[in-house]
Amino acid sequence: MSNKTIRVLLAKVGCDIHERGALTLLTVLRDEGMEVIYTGRYQTEEAVARAAVAEDVDVIAVSDLTGSLPIITREIFAHLKKLDAADIPLIAGGLLTEDDANVMKAQGVIASFGTGSRTDAFVECIKKLASGK
Repeated sequence: MSNKTIRVLLAKVGCDIHERGALTLLTVLRDEGMEVIYTGRYQTEEAVARAAVAEDVDVIAVSDLTGSLPIITREIFAHLKKLDAADIPLIAGGLLTEDDANVMKAQGVIASFGTGSRTDAFVECIKKLASGK
């Protein structure tokens, strides 16, 4: 792997106001030497896709605690495709069921992390994704 700084877009979509987990991950990733672009709350899927392209990120990480992750990821993928950027890896975390994880995997989500997941597993996943780019 090169010495290039890993760039991660950390996104919150819709009306999910719960950002403690996202802010914790932001700190963990920055402590690992990554550059994190945080969208803040209330974003649209289109805005996430556009920001990912504009910021030339290595990975998109979307967080949601409303139980809507499969819908959100489906829409992000649709917008990435429109922008000819479907090759940007997408990972998801938050409130999700095993069925949600399976649906997202079928969509192309690389990895999903439920609430309470270990941050080191999340970091390792991002490092592997960025090194394969």
